[in-house]
Amino acid sequence: MERLIADSKNPNRAPGPFGEKSVIEWPEYRAPGWLGPRLERIGTIAEHIIGSHSLRPAWRLQLWSSQGTDPGDSLPLLLAHDGPEYDEFSRLTTLLDAKCETGDLPPMRAALMAPADRDHTYSASAAYAHTLAHEILPWLRRHAPSPEGRWARVGAGASLGALAMLHAHRTWPAAFGSLFLQSGSFFRQRSDKQESSFVRFRRISRFVGQLLADAEWSQPISVAMTCGAVEENLANNLAIAQALSAQRYDISFAETRDAHNWVSWRDAFDPHLLDLLRRAWT
Repeated sequence: MERLIADSKNPNRAPGPFGEKSVIEWPEYRAPGWLGPRLERIGTIAEHIIGSHSLRPAWRLQLWSSQGTDPGDSLPLLLAHDGPEYDEFSRLTTLLDAKCETGDLPPMRAALMAPADRDHTYSASAAYAHTLAHEILPWLRRHAPSPEGRWARVGAGASLGALAMLHAHRTWPAAFGSLFLQSGSFFRQRSDKQESSFVRFRRISRFVGQLLADAEWSQPISVAMTCGAVEENLANNLAIAQALSAQRYDISFAETRDAHNWVSWRDAFDPHLLDLLRRAWT
């Protein structure tokens, strides 16, 4: 029986929900400066449960608010799929704390959405897109008010979470004004046979194929994308970026020197997520 283990001679590890992985850091690598020594959160965070009429499971959400804000304040919102993992493994609210404190970002909130049955809901699911647009976002408008207009809401996700966020936008274009997509799982029928055993492979590949076939889109928005240079889905992410650009989206694409992991996504926050949020909100 074979099993994968971390390299006992290499102390460098990348954290993740499925356990740590060994990593190689090149001599020129530097961790982001915003990580710093800070261990305590400056903003506030609260746990919430959102009931659902359409998909039935309750959705767990952590709502982070920047320092000095009140619950009734109308603030721009970042909604992140796999949000608790983004926070634990990529230190998302550490970044937001630091940049709101320095004034690089305005006062804001972040809704950290925990997945429910991830392989099914984050796989171009029309039912999930409907729940997000018609149950989760209205709940947030009541409990975390934001200015009128989709420009005040930015959606984010990595891997399947990025796919689900782009699918939600294409299904309900008024949901978000900008998207931050990292290493999207944009499976294609002709090039991703290695993924064909995934439970929702056909549904994903149909959505991706339709998006690539569309010659135009009536409601383009700003999208920032990142993907690791050694990821097997780099070509698919580039194809999506090119298609969106041709459909008049405001696209930025960054190829990072890393792979498909939470540290790679963390290291791309600055400047790529920050630039997107500043463009959206200032």
